[in-house]
Amino acid sequence: MTPSIAAPDTFPSRRVVVIEDEQAFLHTVQRSLELAGFSVLPCGSAEAAVELLAAGPVSVVLTDLRLPGADGLSVLERVKAIDPELPVVLMTGHGDIPTAIQAIRAGAYEFLEKPFSRERLLAVMTRAADRHTLLLENRQLKRQLAAASGIGEVLRGDSRAMRELRDLVLRLAPTPVDVLVQGETGTGKELVARCLHDFSRRMGHFVAVNCAAIPEALFEAELFGNESGAFAGEGRQRIGKIEYANQGTLFLDEIEAMPLALQAKVLRVLQEREVERLGSNQAVPVDFRVVAATKVDLEALSRKGLFRADLFYRLNVVALTVAPLRDRLGDVISLFENFARQAGMRYEMSVPPLTADHHELLLSAHWPGNVRELKSCAERHVLGLPLSVDGRDTAAASRSFEESMAMIERSLLQAALRQHGGSVREAAKALRMTLATAYRKLKGLDIDPAMYKVDG
Repeated sequence: MTPSIAAPDTFPSRRVVVIEDEQAFLHTVQRSLELAGFSVLPCGSAEAAVELLAAGPVSVVLTDLRLPGADGLSVLERVKAIDPELPVVLMTGHGDIPTAIQAIRAGAYEFLEKPFSRERLLAVMTRAADRHTLLLENRQLKRQLAAASGIGEVLRGDSRAMRELRDLVLRLAPTPVDVLVQGETGTGKELVARCLHDFSRRMGHFVAVNCAAIPEALFEAELFGNESGAFAGEGRQRIGKIEYANQGTLFLDEIEAMPLALQAKVLRVLQEREVERLGSNQAVPVDFRVVAATKVDLEALSRKGLFRADLFYRLNVVALTVAPLRDRLGDVISLFENFARQAGMRYEMSVPPLTADHHELLLSAHWPGNVRELKSCAERHVLGLPLSVDGRDTAAASRSFEESMAMIERSLLQAALRQHGGSVREAAKALRMTLATAYRKLKGLDIDPAMYKVDG
């Protein structure tokens, strides 16, 4: 698993990692940087440096190109996998200049040809550190603006999956890139699409098209529009959904249901960004962004010939996955309470408090209908009806404390196993328990052995 750089509460003050296997030279560079106010973390190998990067915030990485084991190019690759915006400066000998230029093209910030002066070292490192600080300030400003604008109110949840999803949405929203949103029914894929539109700079409409709800015979006219007299009974010009999304966002929900015969035409529109209405030979330029959503594996469908592979690859430039509710049980109670407050205002009714039995029932449910099912459950609660989930309700006799805790532990462990492909080791790591404890729980909670595989 690739480590992530810890998010700083304050920006790192010129904290740099220096990787150099020649101890005398490493000491000289360290001394020069520290006299100039840098905080230096010296390393003799790439492996040791990666551990430091994962442990805390860093401003710049300065690495020799030639190292024992992994070389400077490997360091660059690993740093970019952790944080693409962290500057990497390479130290090179004269014979390594072509390799250093190759590294610049691969994303390195700058290179220093040995021997270099103290002034050259400090100039490059100061410039790199200042650039990274500016990037961090911009990143924090975006988060503050997003919080003020309420993305957390739309895409609710404190789980890691939801935090990462919100971060990706905010990062992608200002760009023109098309996005594929994947997730089970009821997870909130349209909310993600709307946030991509609302937090973009697009001034046009958000145009939603449910590909499963349009009859195949009407699909083409619905998307492309038509000129007057294009077909019998149509006496007026009509703007299609694609053209109506000009300067805005076209949301193609359940895109797997789009007729195969139409997919080639949609692909051409996505490539050319122009549309021809039915009955017309004139192409109309359209500036729009596409967000497509699916609840199935489009790549698997394309391999079976049930979805065009070229359209899938055109849509799959960036893919966002909305996690099912069973894999983020930590969000269940806060989401339920929010839905209950909304329902209380809508129905002008007070919201009944949640009891321990309610909590146990909500946290032990499988939620096949995901957030949509949870919302319906919250509305029933406000209306005074018993909570009923997975065929169980709170009107039944209460379980003992031990039984309730066992049910919650079973649900959490099952969710972690599903999330990590049945790996007990990875599930234990995610739940912060030892491998021995995980195996003991599997046996004690009577979890189906088909759900997991024994790690070697």
